[in-house]
Amino acid sequence: MKQRYKFRYFLLAVALLMIILAQMIPGWGEFYARQLYPGIASCLSAFSDLFSFAIGDLFIALSLVGLVLYPFFRARRKSWKSIVLSEGEYLAWIYVWFYAAWGLNYSQDNFYQRTGIPYVAYTPETFQSFTRQYIDKLNASYVPPSPIAESLVCRETVNGYRTISTQLEIHRPFSDHPRAKTMLFTPLISMVGVTGSMGPFFCEFTLNGDVLPADYPATYAHELSHQLGITSEAEANFYAYQVCTRSPVTGIRFSGYWSILPHVLNNAYRLMDKKEYEHLLGSIRPEIIQLLRDKQAYWQEKYSPLIGNIQDWIYDLYLKGNKIPSGRQNYSEVIGLLISYECHAKPA
Repeated sequence: MKQRYKFRYFLLAVALLMIILAQMIPGWGEFYARQLYPGIASCLSAFSDLFSFAIGDLFIALSLVGLVLYPFFRARRKSWKSIVLSEGEYLAWIYVWFYAAWGLNYSQDNFYQRTGIPYVAYTPETFQSFTRQYIDKLNASYVPPSPIAESLVCRETVNGYRTISTQLEIHRPFSDHPRAKTMLFTPLISMVGVTGSMGPFFCEFTLNGDVLPADYPATYAHELSHQLGITSEAEANFYAYQVCTRSPVTGIRFSGYWSILPHVLNNAYRLMDKKEYEHLLGSIRPEIIQLLRDKQAYWQEKYSPLIGNIQDWIYDLYLKGNKIPSGRQNYSEVIGLLISYECHAKPA
């Protein structure tokens, strides 16, 4: 029995060491992301596709319940020291599984390093030029939102990623029919305003069941990019935008332009004076402004400030702890990626 424990602890120590080294040594994270991750993701996602529900959500929920209840069931047979060590070992294996299954993608090269596209200085002038062109495209793409069949969104998204894969250095989809599952705890998730997530333990991505029709295609494409190994939220927004805005399906194309409007307005509010900002708002179609107001009211009814603030704080720490120093502000950095891309990249 002691030999078995020693061997298990030895394996755990080796696994932890490899994970730590992969995050520290330049090139190891990139090797994982380019060479190892596609095989790992293909196997794990194929397994998760055998189930109609989000097994990653269930696994996390059961783990949390188990960690809370385990001490009460084992208190009579084990010492508290033994209980703490057991739970510590379980959490250590979870840590290893998280990084081995997906998390080491955080250590890969960033967008600029992978694509060779140079960073363009983010100035008020370049931003204003970008916003003028963007608003024109947004207005021209508008169609009244209506539900789009998941099969059509899936097909267009897969084709879109296959089209941009080589040029923009992102893996091609690992399956012809990547399965977006509905979050098991949608009402709770809606209380914190999250529309989708990447389940790292089984490489499955999930969507909030309350996602609005105008947001669904871009959210699907965003979460699929995470399954393809993209960890940066800004990059995920960028790839979703590229995929959706190239689609011949009008609803999907509008969803792509629509998806970055909040980030454009957030940046505009910071970089423009009041008159310029009001002029920008006035140049957007009234239907789109109303759609934005309706969306804000829709999610505000579901949002819980207390739970939302706690989730925001935890997620901010999580991102900063995984080599994304801007934390939750990373989402809005998609504008910098788009400006750099449109200044230097050749059209596909």
